[in-house]
Amino acid sequence: MTALPGAAWEAGLVAQLDEAPGVTVVRRCVDLADLLATAASGTGSAVLLSADLRRLDRDAVARLAAAGVAAVGVVPGNDREAERRLRALGVHVVVAVEAGAEAVTAAVTRAVRQLAQTEGAAPRPALAYAEPLRSLPGGEEQPAEPEAEAEAAPDAAPGRLVAVWGPAGAPGRTSVAVTVASEAARLGVPTVLADADVYGGVVAQCLGLLDESPGLAAAARMAGTGALDAPALARLAPVVDPRLRVLTGIPRAHRWPELRPAGLEQVYALARQLARLVVVDCGFCLEQDEELSFDTAAPRRNGATLTTLELADVVVAVCSADAVGVQRFVRALADLRELVPGAVLRVVVNRVRRAPVGPDPERQLADALERYAGLRDCVFVPEDRAAFDSALLTGRTLADQAPGSAARGPLKRLASELVGAAEPERRRLRRRRPA
Repeated sequence: MTALPGAAWEAGLVAQLDEAPGVTVVRRCVDLADLLATAASGTGSAVLLSADLRRLDRDAVARLAAAGVAAVGVVPGNDREAERRLRALGVHVVVAVEAGAEAVTAAVTRAVRQLAQTEGAAPRPALAYAEPLRSLPGGEEQPAEPEAEAEAAPDAAPGRLVAVWGPAGAPGRTSVAVTVASEAARLGVPTVLADADVYGGVVAQCLGLLDESPGLAAAARMAGTGALDAPALARLAPVVDPRLRVLTGIPRAHRWPELRPAGLEQVYALARQLARLVVVDCGFCLEQDEELSFDTAAPRRNGATLTTLELADVVVAVCSADAVGVQRFVRALADLRELVPGAVLRVVVNRVRRAPVGPDPERQLADALERYAGLRDCVFVPEDRAAFDSALLTGRTLADQAPGSAARGPLKRLASELVGAAEPERRRLRRRRPA
């Protein structure tokens, strides 16, 4: 397929391709809507794109990938700006029109092979967009390929992405995310804290920030148009503490379409360049039932959460320390493992106290999680409601407002573990036993 509207050289290129072996032009699309509809029908396996195609963005390129269509950019040889824009939108194969039909054919073949090789790598299109075919009788689900991400180059992203997730019922995801990010920053590690909760994040309120202009949504919009770079992301993420930047989230749930997965992929990639640790507060919901409501490849409401979990190097799963919280966590954890089977999990049992559990709550909770979920070596955070309430009232972190809080120690050690730093507090003197 071609999508080269307004290009004076389109007709000549199509005529050359018709005579070239190995490639057949099946449709000349007049606009982006025509292209996406044709791609969804399975008509072609690749498309030649122009940087001048109206409304072309990263989301459109991701939808093409979800339909199994490889994107190839075609630009005039001297138009460096057009090539830069296409690459910023996620079109990795770009060829000059002056190179001729043979070079264009080779570029198409290379792009199709690359798409086949990277299918299943994060973010998986199946997570970001609804799959209407799955709702039909006999519809087959595409198998996941969790190992594809392991083949990425080791120097592609220097920073580490940590997703903080938990089931419904407010187990304390935001409190854990904010505390872990702040403790990492206090260890001298440049850190970015992002609020990707599509049901209404509250990171801004916890830190006393304004949320009229959500930083993460603005960054995702800029990434969608190819205008986001590291300096622009730094301007959208204000410094709230030394070495701690914050990307505030959407204050209202109906604004979830602003957090497009294709844009978030680029935001996270640049955040990894900006900081050594990127902590993302995720939403709770992992449902993927949009194909029951849409007959097109519509973006999933939970696409931001699903994509964040797929991209994360570590998933910090938060469990509330009571009977209801443990039950919800065990059931939701099964869905998480099915969704991202290759995820590295670190479980935080939050608000540990004797009242809802009984004597020796840590031991009882550890036994229950090991028995019903096969989990060991969990992080237990004792209940300290007064300290967290005081921090919320003043819009400060736990370390600033209540440095001696009992809840701070376990989360500080977790932050040290995530950034690979030594933890002085874990070194304890051993008593000598009497001879």
